[in-house]
Amino acid sequence: MAHPDLTDRPVSELIQRASQQTATLVRDEIRLAKLELQQKGKRLGIGAGMLGAAGLVAVFGAGALVAALILVLATALAAWLAALLVAVGLLALAGGLALSGKGKLEQATPPTPEQAIESTKHDVETIKEHVHHR
Repeated sequence: MAHPDLTDRPVSELIQRASQQTATLVRDEIRLAKLELQQKGKRLGIGAGMLGAAGLVAVFGAGALVAALILVLATALAAWLAALLVAVGLLALAGGLALSGKGKLEQATPPTPEQAIESTKHDVETIKEHVHHR
């Protein structure tokens, strides 16, 4: 594409042309970003659906393993006792995981980016000091 000679154009025309080109560029970039986000959103939805399906299948698999464990224990114990022992073990595991998860949640709250806030405060103070020294 040939570039027109703009050296003889008035400054106001050049500014207007630059403004129009900038606005067009920004609109095009926004359009491109929207398309990219739509594509990524589609992939994200498909991926999340597949992960959800995998989780559901894993739950069924875990249930089958629990049933197998109960059946194995039922060869040495009464079936009701085998099921009770497995249930107590699973509930104990769930309780331990819940307590551990609660501890992690308490460490993560409140959900504020403390390091970023401190860094920003430091930056503001540095800028203030720099401005005052001039």
